[in-house]
Amino acid sequence: MVALHRFANPARFLRISTAILPWSAAATLLLLGAGFYFALFDSPPDYQQGETVRIMYVHVPSAWLALMIYSVMAGASAVALIWRHPVAELTAQAAAPVGCVFTALCLVTGSLWGQPEWGTWWVWDARLTSVLVLFFLYLGYIALVNAFDDPTRGARAGGILAMVGFVNVPIIKFSVDWWNTLHQPASVFRAGGPTIAPAMLLPLLLMAAGFTTFFVSILIVRLRAALIERRLRLAQLGQEAELV
Repeated sequence: MVALHRFANPARFLRISTAILPWSAAATLLLLGAGFYFALFDSPPDYQQGETVRIMYVHVPSAWLALMIYSVMAGASAVALIWRHPVAELTAQAAAPVGCVFTALCLVTGSLWGQPEWGTWWVWDARLTSVLVLFFLYLGYIALVNAFDDPTRGARAGGILAMVGFVNVPIIKFSVDWWNTLHQPASVFRAGGPTIAPAMLLPLLLMAAGFTTFFVSILIVRLRAALIERRLRLAQLGQEAELV
């Protein structure tokens, strides 16, 4: 917790993020470049799905990031509400649009995969429906944070929604185990080990790692912009107070 409070200092966070950003950006380029190469040119087509299986290399990492980013939002919101951590509050707000995009990408690529495999673009499957709920949670959080003239009230309301909505994350994760769904069960992170062939697992993990470092890079950029914007707003309010 002491280490957590160290990051509450915006100036210290800006210094640390300046050092991390070039490395995370470089890692993103390398990982995504390698991931796309192996996904498109090295991994074999599936014996049942054929070339359609390549959608998995975007769909699955997008789903992982959608869940991970919402978990980051919920954790940051809890820290902001309990300890009044200024950077945590901005972290949740900066992460939300990125998570929303990954969730939308997950839904779109899932539909593109489902049409040739299931014969339909959409079914009200437990996994698909719970991910759609996650997408609306992202949208609701973004709308709620910006619905108040007072940024503090908006951040508090959005933080409560993020924490309450976190109950949907385990529902998404275990929906294929709890209900009889069309969606396939876990094939990577499972008790018996991955069931995916190594030639397919490598690009999948590379893409997931690349998406993760991309998120870290974008989050740092958005956080730095938010901190600078907040500093300018406070300076402007100070000037207006002096004039009064």
